[in-house]
Amino acid sequence: MKAVGLVVEYNPFHNGHRYHLQQAKQVTKADVVIAVMSGNFTQRGEPTILDKWTRAKCALENGVDLVIELPVASAVQPAHRFASGALELLNDLAVSNVVFGAEHPDWDFNAMVLAEQAFDQGAFHQFNNTYATQFNQQLEAVTGHALTDPNDILAFAYHRAKYEGGYSFNLHPIKRIDNHYADHKLTGKISSAGAIRRAIQESGDVTKTVPTQTAQALAMIEEVPSWERLYPLLANHLIQTPTEQLAKTYQVKEGLENRLKEAAQQNRTFDDFLRAAKTKRYTYGRLLRVALYLTLNMTDQDINAYHPYHRVLGFTKTGQEYLHQIKNKLNYPLVTKVNQRMKDQELALDYRVGKLYQFFGADEQDVTRGPIRIN
Repeated sequence: MKAVGLVVEYNPFHNGHRYHLQQAKQVTKADVVIAVMSGNFTQRGEPTILDKWTRAKCALENGVDLVIELPVASAVQPAHRFASGALELLNDLAVSNVVFGAEHPDWDFNAMVLAEQAFDQGAFHQFNNTYATQFNQQLEAVTGHALTDPNDILAFAYHRAKYEGGYSFNLHPIKRIDNHYADHKLTGKISSAGAIRRAIQESGDVTKTVPTQTAQALAMIEEVPSWERLYPLLANHLIQTPTEQLAKTYQVKEGLENRLKEAAQQNRTFDDFLRAAKTKRYTYGRLLRVALYLTLNMTDQDINAYHPYHRVLGFTKTGQEYLHQIKNKLNYPLVTKVNQRMKDQELALDYRVGKLYQFFGADEQDVTRGPIRIN
């Protein structure tokens, strides 16, 4: 069986995602579609609108055959780490192709990766601008293209991850259609996930923009998960924890702990906290990720202890057959049930994330949960 891989968040699964996976099968002639999907927090560090099990089920009911969770050690990271972690899993799952959306699929991302190899990385550490801004300025000067749209950024990251990993699968960018990621309003049958989430927060009707299964799941939401609900946990941690201890948190470097502690002491809402902490040096994306790292008390040791594994969230009959075909060739463990030992050891970080997500009223996210089966 020939497999195509997708790297997704499905926050939530919408009509554009269904188009994407249909195109993936058509372009690659694949027999099975494998989605490596972020868990309960996105790459930017925001809680997903639906929990990972609900999103996996929507995907399986709309054309995906196998859903593998991207562990938080890779999922809530800058684009290059996010892409690297996802492609590492897809490579182990023996996909022949990886298909993804891009704003500019005609760009030569391989040439951009090769151009990057000659950059002096030490030159990107000025404090008057973010690393991304400085990097883009040099990339545009050399290639004529700047990575300003998120799907182009990920497309570049996938090409770099393939280059660095020496993977043999093919990469296929597909043009995004009918909407822009930053659209704040619904644009019709195919609208951006951000516009859909905003419409839900404003009690709008999104039924035309998502498959029936997603619409039914969204209708069950009593409160949209947000950082405002978690902010008391974060603020209390920042206020009560000594600064030297905060500095041991993953990615809290160069005095950021002092700025965040002061922002928590002076601001009662998460939005005000973010605005107070924001500088040209730190993007909102980085601050959101750091907020999660702090709330979880995540350390460098937690990240260094991570070793890849395949957490199966669900499969169709075709996906199950594919797993049987390749399971003896996998280099990484295949996890279908999380037992007591796993939650304290190799899956400890994802277990902590699941317990945090339960503050939104979600069911148990890990222990006792087995793969969803769709026939």
